[in-house]
Amino acid sequence: MGTNNRRLRGAGAAAGLMSLALLAACGGGGGVATGPEEGGASGAAEGQEITIGWIPWEEDIAVTHLWAAVLADQGYTVELTNPDVAPLYQGLAGGDIDLFLDTWLPDTHADYWEQYGEQLEDIGVWYDNAVLTMTVPSYVEGVESIEDLADNADMFGGRIVGIESGSGLNRTIREEAIPTYGLDDYEFVESSTSAMLAELDSAIAAEEPIVVGLWRPHIAYANYDLRDLEDPEGAMGAGEEIHMVGRQGFAADYPELNGWLQNFTLNDEELQSLETLVLQEHEDDPEAGARAWLAENPDFLERVGVPAA
Repeated sequence: MGTNNRRLRGAGAAAGLMSLALLAACGGGGGVATGPEEGGASGAAEGQEITIGWIPWEEDIAVTHLWAAVLADQGYTVELTNPDVAPLYQGLAGGDIDLFLDTWLPDTHADYWEQYGEQLEDIGVWYDNAVLTMTVPSYVEGVESIEDLADNADMFGGRIVGIESGSGLNRTIREEAIPTYGLDDYEFVESSTSAMLAELDSAIAAEEPIVVGLWRPHIAYANYDLRDLEDPEGAMGAGEEIHMVGRQGFAADYPELNGWLQNFTLNDEELQSLETLVLQEHEDDPEAGARAWLAENPDFLERVGVPAA
C-alpha cells in the first residue's frame, strides 16, 4: 500500500492516543465509566463493576474498548484506567485492577510476569503471532538488517526512536539489540507511543530515513509501506503470544466473563479492521468504533458465547 495515498494520520493518531489518555484520567479514581448502551440488554451482570487497565498499544486500545462495549451491554459498569505498565501490573497484583488484555509473553512482559505472575490469573491467549520489530520505511535503501544500522548512523541522524521508557519493547532494544549489533553510536530516544508515531508520520511525509521500535500487530503496517529489519542474531526475540490476565480471584468473581474471554481470539484481518475503526475512523469515540466493528461482525458475540442484546 503506497505511502502517498494511504499514510497513517500519525499526528491524528498521536492526538487520538493522547485524548484517550486524558479520557482515562477523567473522573474519580482515574477511570472512565461506561454503562449499557441505550436500548441494550441489562444482562445478568446488572450492577457488577469491573476495572480494566490498558496501555497505549494500538491492539490493547482496540480490544479494551471492544470488551468495554460488550460488557456495558451485558449490564456491567466498566471503568477503564490507563497507568504506565509497571503501575498497571502493581494494580493487578494488589487487586485494584481486575483485568488486562495485553500481556506479551514470554519476552516483552517477562520482567513483570516474573515479579507479579504468581499473584495473577492467566485467562488465556487471544493472539499468537505477535513480534517486536525494528522498522524503517520501505524507501530507505541499503538497510535490510539491524546489523546494517551500525554503518549507517549518519543516515538516521544517530537516532533510534522508541516508545514508553518502561515498555518491554524499549528494554529489548536497549538491552539486547543495541549491544548485540554494536549500535553505540545511536541515541535511543524513549518517549511515548504517540510521539514515535508522530515522528514516523513526519519522516514518511518528507521521505526521510527513520528507524523506530514497533511491533506486530500494529495498524501502522496497514497504512504505511514499512520494512521490518532482519534480526539474524535473534536480539528482538521470537514470536510472542498476547495473554489476558486477571487479578487473583478473577475467575471466581467473574465466572461468566472468564468463560467468554477463554473463547476470545482474533485473526490478523479481524484485528486490523477493529483497529482501523477504533483508532482512525472513530478516534474521538473509540467505543463507537468498537460498536461499529461489532455491527460488521455479528457472529463475534455468538463465537465467544456472549448472549445477544
